[in-house]
Amino acid sequence: MNYLDIFDNAKVWIKYVHFLNKKYYRNDFLEVGAGIGSFTDNYEKNIKNIFLTEIDENNLNILKSKYKNNLNIKIIEKEVADIEEKFNTIAHFNVLEHIKEDKEEIYNCLNKINQNGYLVILVPAHNKLYSNLDKDVGHHRRYEKSFFEKLDLKGNLIVELKYIDCLGYLLYYLNKIFFKDETYPSNFKIFVWDKIFTPITMIIDFLTFYKLGKNILCVIKKK
Repeated sequence: MNYLDIFDNAKVWIKYVHFLNKKYYRNDFLEVGAGIGSFTDNYEKNIKNIFLTEIDENNLNILKSKYKNNLNIKIIEKEVADIEEKFNTIAHFNVLEHIKEDKEEIYNCLNKINQNGYLVILVPAHNKLYSNLDKDVGHHRRYEKSFFEKLDLKGNLIVELKYIDCLGYLLYYLNKIFFKDETYPSNFKIFVWDKIFTPITMIIDFLTFYKLGKNILCVIKKK
Protein backbone atom coordinates (compact mmCIF):
# COMPACT_ATOMS: atom_id res chain seq x y z
CA MET A 1 0.00 0.00 0.00
CA ASN A 2 1.31 3.45 -0.96
CA TYR A 3 0.58 5.96 1.79
CA LEU A 4 0.77 8.79 -0.77
CA ASP A 5 -2.28 7.33 -2.50
CA ILE A 6 -4.15 7.30 0.81
CA PHE A 7 -3.32 10.88 1.74
CA ASP A 8 -3.95 12.08 -1.80
CA ASN A 9 -7.63 11.82 -0.84
CA ALA A 10 -7.21 14.42 1.92
CA LYS A 11 -8.28 17.22 -0.41
CA VAL A 12 -9.61 19.56 2.28
CA TRP A 13 -6.39 19.31 4.28
CA ILE A 14 -4.27 20.00 1.22
CA LYS A 15 -6.37 23.06 0.35
CA TYR A 16 -6.01 24.26 3.95
CA VAL A 17 -2.22 24.06 3.70
CA HIS A 18 -2.29 26.09 0.50
CA PHE A 19 -4.69 28.63 1.98
CA LEU A 20 -2.19 29.31 4.76
CA ASN A 21 0.82 29.50 2.43
CA LYS A 22 -0.35 30.95 -0.87
CA LYS A 23 0.78 34.48 0.03
CA TYR A 24 4.36 33.17 -0.09
CA TYR A 25 4.05 31.52 -3.50
CA ARG A 26 5.98 33.20 -6.32
CA ASN A 27 6.86 32.39 -9.90
CA ASP A 28 10.06 30.35 -10.22
CA PHE A 29 8.81 27.85 -7.67
CA LEU A 30 10.47 24.65 -6.50
CA GLU A 31 8.58 21.87 -4.70
CA VAL A 32 11.01 19.43 -3.11
CA GLY A 33 9.95 15.78 -3.02
CA ALA A 34 6.70 16.33 -4.88
CA GLY A 35 5.58 12.71 -4.46
CA ILE A 36 2.64 12.02 -6.77
CA GLY A 37 1.68 15.68 -7.15
CA SER A 38 -0.96 15.88 -4.42
CA PHE A 39 0.09 19.40 -3.40
CA THR A 40 1.19 20.42 -6.89
CA ASP A 41 -2.32 20.06 -8.29
CA ASN A 42 -3.53 22.90 -6.07
CA TYR A 43 -1.12 25.61 -7.21
CA GLU A 44 0.17 24.65 -10.65
CA LYS A 45 -2.35 26.84 -12.51
CA ASN A 46 -1.45 29.98 -10.54
CA ILE A 47 2.36 29.97 -10.71
CA LYS A 48 4.74 30.19 -13.65
CA ASN A 49 7.94 28.20 -14.04
CA ILE A 50 7.47 25.33 -11.60
CA PHE A 51 10.16 22.79 -10.77
CA LEU A 52 9.40 19.48 -9.04
CA THR A 53 12.07 17.25 -7.54
CA GLU A 54 11.59 13.58 -6.77
CA ILE A 55 14.13 10.80 -6.24
CA ASP A 56 11.74 7.87 -5.75
CA GLU A 57 11.58 6.11 -9.13
CA ASN A 58 7.90 5.17 -8.88
CA ASN A 59 6.81 8.67 -7.85
CA LEU A 60 9.06 10.18 -10.50
CA ASN A 61 7.37 8.13 -13.22
CA ILE A 62 3.94 9.14 -11.95
CA LEU A 63 4.90 12.84 -12.05
CA LYS A 64 6.35 12.54 -15.56
CA SER A 65 3.19 10.88 -16.80
CA LYS A 66 0.86 13.25 -14.98
CA TYR A 67 2.49 16.46 -16.22
CA LYS A 68 3.96 15.32 -19.54
CA ASN A 69 1.89 17.88 -21.46
CA ASN A 70 2.35 20.72 -18.98
CA LEU A 71 5.09 23.00 -20.31
CA ASN A 72 4.97 25.05 -17.10
CA ILE A 73 6.32 22.18 -15.00
CA LYS A 74 9.85 20.79 -15.11
CA ILE A 75 10.54 17.53 -13.28
CA ILE A 76 14.09 16.86 -12.10
CA GLU A 77 15.69 13.91 -10.36
CA LYS A 78 18.16 15.84 -8.21
CA GLU A 79 18.88 16.79 -4.62
CA VAL A 80 18.46 20.49 -3.84
CA ALA A 81 22.22 20.97 -3.42
CA ASP A 82 22.78 19.77 -7.01
CA ILE A 83 20.27 22.12 -8.65
CA GLU A 84 21.82 25.07 -10.50
CA GLU A 85 18.76 27.31 -10.69
CA LYS A 86 17.60 29.73 -8.02
CA PHE A 87 14.00 30.24 -6.98
CA ASN A 88 11.65 32.76 -5.40
CA THR A 89 9.86 30.09 -3.37
CA ILE A 90 10.91 26.63 -2.27
CA ALA A 91 8.27 24.39 -0.68
CA HIS A 92 8.89 21.38 1.55
CA PHE A 93 5.51 19.71 2.12
CA ASN A 94 6.07 16.79 4.53
CA VAL A 95 9.52 16.02 3.16
CA LEU A 96 12.04 17.27 5.72
CA GLU A 97 11.21 14.48 8.17
CA HIS A 98 12.44 11.96 5.57
CA ILE A 99 15.89 13.57 5.39
CA LYS A 100 18.50 12.52 7.93
CA GLU A 101 20.58 15.70 7.66
CA ASP A 102 17.60 18.01 7.97
CA LYS A 103 19.46 21.16 9.02
CA GLU A 104 21.82 20.83 6.08
CA GLU A 105 18.81 20.50 3.79
CA ILE A 106 17.33 23.74 5.12
CA TYR A 107 20.61 25.59 4.57
CA ASN A 108 20.91 24.15 1.05
CA CYS A 109 17.42 25.39 0.27
CA LEU A 110 18.16 28.87 1.58
CA ASN A 111 21.24 29.01 -0.66
CA LYS A 112 18.96 28.37 -3.67
CA ILE A 113 16.46 31.13 -2.87
CA ASN A 114 16.61 34.64 -4.32
CA GLN A 115 16.62 37.66 -2.03
CA ASN A 116 13.21 38.26 -0.42
CA GLY A 117 12.10 34.77 -1.45
CA TYR A 118 10.56 32.20 0.88
CA LEU A 119 11.21 28.70 2.17
CA VAL A 120 7.90 27.07 3.17
CA ILE A 121 8.21 24.00 5.40
CA LEU A 122 5.43 21.69 6.60
CA VAL A 123 6.44 18.88 8.98
CA PRO A 124 4.73 16.49 11.42
CA ALA A 125 4.82 17.76 15.00
CA HIS A 126 5.63 16.22 18.38
CA ASN A 127 7.89 13.21 18.74
CA LYS A 128 5.53 11.80 21.36
CA LEU A 129 3.13 11.16 18.47
CA TYR A 130 5.73 9.11 16.56
CA SER A 131 3.85 6.05 15.33
CA ASN A 132 4.09 2.91 13.21
CA LEU A 133 3.10 5.05 10.24
CA ASP A 134 6.03 7.41 10.80
CA LYS A 135 8.42 4.49 11.07
CA ASP A 136 7.07 2.64 8.05
CA VAL A 137 7.19 5.61 5.66
CA GLY A 138 10.73 6.57 6.69
CA HIS A 139 10.26 9.50 9.04
CA HIS A 140 13.45 10.08 11.03
CA ARG A 141 11.60 12.26 13.50
CA ARG A 142 8.70 14.56 14.23
CA TYR A 143 9.36 18.17 15.20
CA GLU A 144 8.95 20.77 17.91
CA LYS A 145 8.99 24.53 17.35
CA SER A 146 12.29 24.70 19.22
CA PHE A 147 14.06 22.95 16.33
CA PHE A 148 13.35 25.90 14.06
CA GLU A 149 13.91 28.52 16.73
CA LYS A 150 17.45 27.22 17.29
CA LEU A 151 18.49 27.22 13.62
CA ASP A 152 21.45 29.38 12.66
CA LEU A 153 19.70 31.30 9.89
CA LYS A 154 22.52 33.80 9.31
CA GLY A 155 20.28 36.84 9.10
CA ASN A 156 17.37 35.16 7.35
CA LEU A 157 14.05 35.59 9.14
CA ILE A 158 11.33 33.23 10.34
CA VAL A 159 8.08 34.99 9.41
CA GLU A 160 5.72 32.15 10.37
CA LEU A 161 6.10 29.41 12.95
CA LYS A 162 2.95 27.74 14.17
CA TYR A 163 1.18 24.49 14.87
CA ILE A 164 -1.79 23.55 12.69
CA ASP A 165 -4.52 20.90 12.86
CA CYS A 166 -5.37 20.88 16.56
CA LEU A 167 -8.18 18.35 16.14
CA GLY A 168 -5.89 16.20 14.04
CA TYR A 169 -3.52 16.14 17.01
CA LEU A 170 -6.28 14.71 19.20
CA LEU A 171 -7.34 12.15 16.59
CA TYR A 172 -3.75 11.07 15.93
CA TYR A 173 -3.06 10.70 19.65
CA LEU A 174 -6.20 8.64 20.26
CA ASN A 175 -5.52 6.50 17.20
CA LYS A 176 -2.02 5.75 18.48
CA ILE A 177 -3.46 4.60 21.83
CA PHE A 178 -6.40 2.53 20.61
CA PHE A 179 -4.95 1.25 17.32
CA LYS A 180 -1.33 0.89 18.37
CA ASP A 181 -0.67 -1.98 15.94
CA GLU A 182 -2.05 -0.09 12.96
CA THR A 183 0.35 1.26 10.36
CA TYR A 184 -1.80 2.85 7.66
CA PRO A 185 -5.08 4.57 8.49
CA SER A 186 -8.12 3.31 6.64
CA ASN A 187 -9.74 5.32 3.88
CA PHE A 188 -12.69 5.81 6.22
CA LYS A 189 -10.47 7.40 8.89
CA ILE A 190 -8.91 9.70 6.30
CA PHE A 191 -12.40 10.67 5.14
CA VAL A 192 -13.59 11.49 8.66
CA TRP A 193 -10.45 13.49 9.53
CA ASP A 194 -10.36 15.35 6.22
CA LYS A 195 -14.01 16.01 5.41
CA ILE A 196 -15.45 16.40 8.92
CA PHE A 197 -12.72 17.48 11.33
CA THR A 198 -10.43 19.56 9.10
CA PRO A 199 -13.08 22.22 8.29
CA ILE A 200 -13.68 22.58 12.02
CA THR A 201 -9.97 22.61 12.91
CA MET A 202 -9.41 25.46 10.46
CA ILE A 203 -11.63 27.63 12.63
CA ILE A 204 -10.29 26.40 15.97
CA ASP A 205 -6.65 26.78 14.84
CA PHE A 206 -7.36 30.44 14.09
CA LEU A 207 -9.28 31.09 17.32
CA THR A 208 -6.55 29.45 19.45
CA PHE A 209 -3.73 31.30 17.64
CA TYR A 210 -2.19 28.12 16.22
CA LYS A 211 -0.88 26.96 19.61
CA LEU A 212 -1.47 23.22 19.13
CA GLY A 213 -1.53 20.82 16.21
CA LYS A 214 -0.13 17.64 14.69
CA ASN A 215 1.87 19.64 12.14
CA ILE A 216 4.24 22.60 12.19
CA LEU A 217 4.30 25.27 9.53
CA CYS A 218 7.53 27.28 9.28
CA VAL A 219 8.18 29.99 6.69
CA ILE A 220 11.66 31.53 6.38
CA LYS A 221 12.32 34.70 4.37
CA LYS A 222 15.64 35.02 2.56
CA LYS A 223 17.37 38.31 3.29
